[in-house]
Amino acid sequence: MRRIPDVPRIPRLDRNAHKGDRGRVLLVAGSVGMSGAARLAGWGALRGGSGLVTIATPDVAQLLVAAELPCAMTVPLPSRNGVFTATGVKAARAAAEGMDAIGVGPGITRQAGPFLRRFLKDLVPPVVLDADALNLVAEQPDILDAHPGARVLTPHPGEAARLLGREIPADMKGRLAAAEELADLFAAVVVLKGAGTVVTDGSRYYINRTGNPGMACGGSGDVLTGLITARLAWKMDPLDAAMQAVHVHGRAGDLAAAAMGEAPMIATDLVANLPAAVVELTAPSRHRSRRAGSERRK
Repeated sequence: MRRIPDVPRIPRLDRNAHKGDRGRVLLVAGSVGMSGAARLAGWGALRGGSGLVTIATPDVAQLLVAAELPCAMTVPLPSRNGVFTATGVKAARAAAEGMDAIGVGPGITRQAGPFLRRFLKDLVPPVVLDADALNLVAEQPDILDAHPGARVLTPHPGEAARLLGREIPADMKGRLAAAEELADLFAAVVVLKGAGTVVTDGSRYYINRTGNPGMACGGSGDVLTGLITARLAWKMDPLDAAMQAVHVHGRAGDLAAAAMGEAPMIATDLVANLPAAVVELTAPSRHRSRRAGSERRK
């Protein structure tokens, strides 16, 4: 594999951009008792740059999600015992129409298998798969057979071990090999999370240098799912989108750690620091660059 040394800059918005130009995102997330996963993913997508975010969540969780995220739309789906069921697929597929990217998995539980299989079938937009969506794929690998679009998988080492059926080595050489194997096996961009997150499409790879141990907290991965989906919705190369999101996610963690230390960090601290992290990675304005150069010449 060929190593990519640097993360591509986030392009600046055109002065005439409208919200549709910033990407339409659908997140399929949450269950009873796990509405927080849907909310954190929603914040990640909003702060990651998406202009329009819709969250499809079980009907029992919809009010909780909508109350916290006034900038997002919500779609309540039929549920059984607070979990997605196959009866909600039609409404979920209707919500997916016209979307630029879809994130699936945070908080959906392993009982959502029948829903996931039917939802992904022939789904065209690129998809980010996380959390229990990955665990369901590990149990039923053919779930992805009927999905024709680009996909990004975001396993932590435990989920990667379930997907491959073996333990994932802790050393970087072993992590690279596991990520490459996953990318080839599932024809996907893989984000193997951990210290030095690996991002690869099987032929190119990037090792992230931002982040710290304080980010090892519940909900951190949900924020990342929203971020990746938002970057993917800008119709970028999936590898570039994943690299940007992983870098920004880690940098937000570093900014949070600088302000409060690593031990007290929680996932909402990442959300609070995402704007600054996004700005740091955004390409400089050409207008400002010319002005700065003119001032230096004076």
